[in-house]
Amino acid sequence: MQATVQNIRFAVRQFGRNPGFTVTVIVTLALSIGANTAIFSLVNALMLKSLPYAHPERMGTIYTRVTGSRPSDERHHVNGEQWELLRDNVPALISAVSGIRASGVNLQAGSPVQYLHAGRVSAHYFDVLGLRPAIGRNFSEDEDRPHGPRSAILSYGLWRNTFGAKPRVLGQAISLKGEPYTVIGVLPEGATTPLNADLYTALQPARTGEGGGTNFEAITRLRDGATWQEADAELNRAWSLRTERYELSENPGAKVTYYSVPLQKGQAATLRPQALALMLAAGFILLIACANLAGLNLVRLLRRTPEIATRLALGASRWQIQKQLWVESLLLAVAGAFAGVAVGFVALRGLLLLLPEHFLPVASVPLDGRVLSFTLLLSLLTSAFFGALPGFATRKLDLRSALATRTATGGDRLGLRQALVAGEMALTVVLLAASGLLIRTLVHLETLPPGFTPDGVMTAKASLDDIRFHNPAAFQKLLNESTAAMRRIPGVQVAAVGLSVPYERSLNSSVILSDGKEAGQQVMTGEAYVTPDYFAALQIPIIHGRSFTDADGPDSQPVAIVNQTFARKFFNGAEAVGRYVDKNTRIVGVVADVAIAPGLDPTAPLSGEEGMYIPATQMDAKVLALVHVWFQPSWIVRTSRPIEGLTAQMQRAVASVDPNLPFSGFYSMNDLLAKTLATQRVEVSLLSAMAALGLLLSAIGIFALAANIVAQKTREIGIRIALGSSIQRAMAHVGGPGARAAGLGIFLGLLLSAGALRAMRGVLYGVGVYDLRTILTVVLMLAAVAVIATTVPTLRIATIDPAKTLREE
Repeated sequence: MQATVQNIRFAVRQFGRNPGFTVTVIVTLALSIGANTAIFSLVNALMLKSLPYAHPERMGTIYTRVTGSRPSDERHHVNGEQWELLRDNVPALISAVSGIRASGVNLQAGSPVQYLHAGRVSAHYFDVLGLRPAIGRNFSEDEDRPHGPRSAILSYGLWRNTFGAKPRVLGQAISLKGEPYTVIGVLPEGATTPLNADLYTALQPARTGEGGGTNFEAITRLRDGATWQEADAELNRAWSLRTERYELSENPGAKVTYYSVPLQKGQAATLRPQALALMLAAGFILLIACANLAGLNLVRLLRRTPEIATRLALGASRWQIQKQLWVESLLLAVAGAFAGVAVGFVALRGLLLLLPEHFLPVASVPLDGRVLSFTLLLSLLTSAFFGALPGFATRKLDLRSALATRTATGGDRLGLRQALVAGEMALTVVLLAASGLLIRTLVHLETLPPGFTPDGVMTAKASLDDIRFHNPAAFQKLLNESTAAMRRIPGVQVAAVGLSVPYERSLNSSVILSDGKEAGQQVMTGEAYVTPDYFAALQIPIIHGRSFTDADGPDSQPVAIVNQTFARKFFNGAEAVGRYVDKNTRIVGVVADVAIAPGLDPTAPLSGEEGMYIPATQMDAKVLALVHVWFQPSWIVRTSRPIEGLTAQMQRAVASVDPNLPFSGFYSMNDLLAKTLATQRVEVSLLSAMAALGLLLSAIGIFALAANIVAQKTREIGIRIALGSSIQRAMAHVGGPGARAAGLGIFLGLLLSAGALRAMRGVLYGVGVYDLRTILTVVLMLAAVAVIATTVPTLRIATIDPAKTLREE
């Protein structure tokens, strides 16, 4: 213990004598460990931290795997038939379903009307989560049947903020979605659910309506004594007895398999690849930092060669020297760990601010004990890595030569430092290439032809999931009068309404082609209802035919307008006008494709897939009630004035028609584009930050290598110049090792990238994996950094006085 205390004291004195080295090491550790801490916090919250429910290891969700003539297809959502199978034939599970996500609804409990998020859940949903209401009860099976009593369970926050936390709220009728609901319970304070809603209503799932599609999300809990293997066997046994298989009708010869997935894994499935990729990138940063620090330690060891040689000559063992160097590395690692936690905390807060709302399926991302343990382990591993090489180097120290010359030649160590720099550069090449490809992808997506004119457009969304607007006449009155009121706003040129707008996902719909080359076939297309001025408001060009008019009403010929992709795919372009779909719906126009978020074939964040528009006046009550559960239509205005301040006027215009209809949000078209490309923006921001950090660390490594060679060979260089060598030749001689190391690192990095970048194919759009422009940019950038990092320290050669050097010799 006494020896350890002495080593610590000696190490602290050494750090005080070399403040530049100490600060550089701690800052490097803080940045690299901080980046790993922030990213690991995200990975921990998504995949490692237990869900905030009782016995979360016994909770799961259901996946369906369909194999056959098509590639394997995995589906996470279930329909009404599958829900009945799960509910009635799998006794090993307590099962429930919910809507895929919370939907926007309007609550009238006083004034003004509130817009909030409602989760639609089946009976036993809270039983599966292990939640009991703080007051009241859960949904009953009678309430969960079609046309059952309408009841609601409040979140604790809504109960406190809107109802004053009064227990008499139980049994109270509230106006939700335009009709009365009875409050039957209040969730406990701090309770969370996968839907994270303000209140919950009974889903009342069925095979028809919403249950006819794949729009439910299953959640299950193993009963006591049951196993997941038993549950999977019961699922597949029940399905094998069914004669109707909607998957098989789509894919003859298909095989359907059900299997359970842990709930946490299912919730994080969409973000898991990105999270692991970021963790790998953060690991690269740590390796670069370790290599950099090992190189700096080797440089420091060369300067301490006389001290170490003297200590060995006075009787110190090589093990004692090794232990002293380990203690110094450990102290630096501990200091870097504390600084890394602080940097990680700040980086994590910035990361969470960067992420869009509801981007993560978890309520919080804390720096908990597991994250701090991870940081400590990283610090210890880092200490071992960058402290090991200098320690081993002391074993090769020639004591007689070191004492005689008071320096160390260290030729073999130069080769080791070059190898470390080359390794740093290789990893930096991969990071820069990956971030470059993502940047090229984002630029490609942002500059895709939108198909309309986005400037001067403001949109506002409102929830029409309201019984008042299930009636087509009331729905049409709202649209007509509200758009007329908006047209009276100064500067507004056109006002319209659409179920969806460009950059958003449209409704998936199936139509039957009544004629054309694929007549009789049922095809899937994106669909949206619109008012007549929709195309004028967005300035979407009409290629063939006409737009909708006021004459296209509920009693007239059903009509539709299709986009160019639909017309080209099914009707050879211009031939689409005059053709029919769904027997009697006549196509009256063809409009330009607009960039949308794909819903039918999600291979890219934006695409121009086939789409169809129908007049809002020709929507029937059943469809209106259905689509407004999932979609909030947009009011669209085109204005000749700045859009700032327009939102309040739009709200007043709607309030003049229906004072109980609040807008849920206002969006410019740039806002919608940014929302659609949110994932790409986050990936670009994070990976670019890590690539920049890797580039900085690599530059420091090259700079340190060149600077040390200059310091180590000052006498040699002075003699060379005195004997006639030019300063340029001397600079090339000294800078050569750094340049060669950088060149080797770039070459190795390109080889490493050739394999590593293949994994990015699924996230690249408009750019290939081996994009020549990106690769050349990375090579030129790294070459420029290497030249600067080697040139700056070698400029010191110009200040060397050959005469002074010869006199010293």
